[in-house]
Amino acid sequence: MDIHYMKAILEAEDDAITVINRNKEVIFWNDAAVKTYNIRQSEILNKKINDFFHHDDLMVLTVLKTRESVKNTYHRPRHDKHVVINASPVFDRHGVLIGAVSVERDITQIVKLNDNLITTSAELYELRKKVYTAKEDSPFSKLKGNSQALQKTVQIAKKAANTNATTLILGESGTGKEICARAIHEASNRKDGPFIPVNCGAIPSALFESELFGYEGGAFTGAEKNGKAGKIEMAEGGTIFLDEVGELPLEMQVKLLRVLQENEIYRIGDTTGKKVNVRFLAATNQDLEKQMNEKKFRSDLFYRLNVIQIRMPPLRERMEDIAELSHIFLHQFASQYQTPIPKLEKDALQLMLDYEWPGNIRELRNVMQRIVILSEKPIIHGADLYHFFLPSNPTPTKSMVKETLSLPQEKEEIERKLIEETLNKMNGNKSATARKLGISRVTLYNRIKKYEVNIDK
Repeated sequence: MDIHYMKAILEAEDDAITVINRNKEVIFWNDAAVKTYNIRQSEILNKKINDFFHHDDLMVLTVLKTRESVKNTYHRPRHDKHVVINASPVFDRHGVLIGAVSVERDITQIVKLNDNLITTSAELYELRKKVYTAKEDSPFSKLKGNSQALQKTVQIAKKAANTNATTLILGESGTGKEICARAIHEASNRKDGPFIPVNCGAIPSALFESELFGYEGGAFTGAEKNGKAGKIEMAEGGTIFLDEVGELPLEMQVKLLRVLQENEIYRIGDTTGKKVNVRFLAATNQDLEKQMNEKKFRSDLFYRLNVIQIRMPPLRERMEDIAELSHIFLHQFASQYQTPIPKLEKDALQLMLDYEWPGNIRELRNVMQRIVILSEKPIIHGADLYHFFLPSNPTPTKSMVKETLSLPQEKEEIERKLIEETLNKMNGNKSATARKLGISRVTLYNRIKKYEVNIDK
């Protein structure tokens, strides 16, 4: 076929077509590629393609390096582009590699439509959840688990809910302190009043006073004409929850103490004060007694907040709840994303029991969410589970599990052995090995190189 006919055919193609030589120089770039990446032919032709894209963002360069074709592979060459790519190395008649060609179909709009569908499904899930929540017997049923450590906490929280006593909730990040605070409010005689959460760690120091106490009109430049109520005033008749209370500046601690003592607030610019009827709940993951010794937290405020103390147990102290929590989260996210519910095998559950869970329930929830979103397997084994714990290239500073090896090290060792065993079963056939492992050939080649897997066949 005449070269001019071939060029016309390629130009008429709706998919972006790129051809590079073995020196990574672009020798063909059709009109669809121009529209997809907004790079004119005059700018890119005869230039090295990695001058326009990061090396890791180009499948055609990967194909040039591995000499292996890629078929119907999802790729994201830029943050705003989603494509399905077919790419192949190009050999001359003597079998010498002379370049590579890629054909990329822009599916960005399809991905956006899918994201909208997921958002709609999530909203539907939230509505279902509200209906389900309304049917629950007790606000404390939101604290899932039957471990003795959790039940002891719930027992104290229920007693606190029957009073108006100021309550301090202690616990590591991700243990469910806000869920406990909401349950206390919803089980109290203030349940019909507002529940106002305030994250003290997220408010700039200069704005603390106006956020908590409000201000009168004209109190400072930029103030609203009619003034503004603060969070404490907004919680009138209900409960205010001061999360991360250990982050309060010392000057604000003094003013908060006065509110607790006198049940009266002073807006900025107001000298008369206003009585408030508010129940205070506070929480922190910090050691407030240590902060008191370091003069970072007032002891008089601590004792005012610490009338009733509730400690949320970390997940490592309630390991018997892991199976139940995992099941709940898997069902929750499978419903949200409209996917089948994966099943955790015994070896996967055992791995979860061996893990220390530094991020507590929040981390467990995130792992289950990643499984539902990313896993294509109906049954999750221990070896599969490693892929969902940490980023693919973590840099841990200390051991994260109870074993001698860190979690990333164990993951790598399992991957290496699995690749070696599968290669042996497939008689060294890398394409068959990749299909068996459920990964692309490019990923397999990268893993073989990373783990220095010995290939005997």
